[in-house]
Parts: sequence; C-alpha cells; structure tokens
Amino acid sequence: MQGVDCDQKMDMSTMTIGRIAKAASVRLGTLRYYERRGLLPRPPRTASNYRLYPAETVRRVRFIRRAQQLGFMLEEIRELLSLRARPGARCADVLRRAQAKVRDIDGKVRSLQAMRKALSRLVSACSGKGPVTECPILETLDSGETAQTPPRARRTP
Repeated sequence: MQGVDCDQKMDMSTMTIGRIAKAASVRLGTLRYYERRGLLPRPPRTASNYRLYPAETVRRVRFIRRAQQLGFMLEEIRELLSLRARPGARCADVLRRAQAKVRDIDGKVRSLQAMRKALSRLVSACSGKGPVTECPILETLDSGETAQTPPRARRTP
C-alpha cells in the first residue's frame, strides 16, 4: 500500500493508532487484532509507516467492544457490521441475530446452573477433613462419574 505523503497534516478526520486506542479505551494490540480479523479496514500509512485511521474508527471500535460485552463473537460482530453497510439490510436481520444470541446465552446459563448444582453437591459431600487421598470431590473427578451423584461424605473420627 502506498504511503501517505509525509507532509499530509493529521486533522480531525484522521488519527494515529495511539489516538484511536486512547479514545476507544483499548490497547494498541486490540486494534491490530481487529484489523487482522477484518473488523477494521486496513488504514493507509504515512511515509514513515504510521497508520492513519479515519476518526470514525473510534465509533466502530466502541461498537465492537459493546457487542463483545453482550456476548457476540467476532464473526457475529463482523456480520452485524456488514449488515449496517448493506443497503438492503433490514432491522429484522439484526433482530434475528440478537434473538439467536439470547438463545445461546440462555443455553450457557442453563449449562452453568447445572455445573453449579453438580459442584454444590460435591462441596456438600466433603467435610474438608481427612487426607486428600480420601477427598470425595477428588474421588468423583478421578472416577469419571458425573458429579450428579457424589460419593457419601466421609467422616473422620
């Protein structure tokens, strides 16, 4: 890619990677990663090899971060960004993706609740006394049994 003229002045329409990172509250590596993953277009570079991003990049990075906080994966975020740029895209397209993400999160919550319940059973089966070789938590993990039915708690005299 041809470098931008050295004499080009940075104005409010272009920003260095450091300014973008600071304004969007992300690390430089995050911006480089987003660029490698295709979430940010590769910006032109100056003759001294500095990236000059359009100022709109801050908004885009904040969008990506907020979408990640809501559980969207980078590929899903790429789809959302492409919908925004597609002339014929409809709000319903975004809604379907958001509904799918809610279903995905609900499944993860159910899975986490099942894990919590199983681990709570193991915790209640352990007195915390005695040698580690007789720990019912470790025995269950070692036996390959599911944590649904942990061994009886051992009582030490």
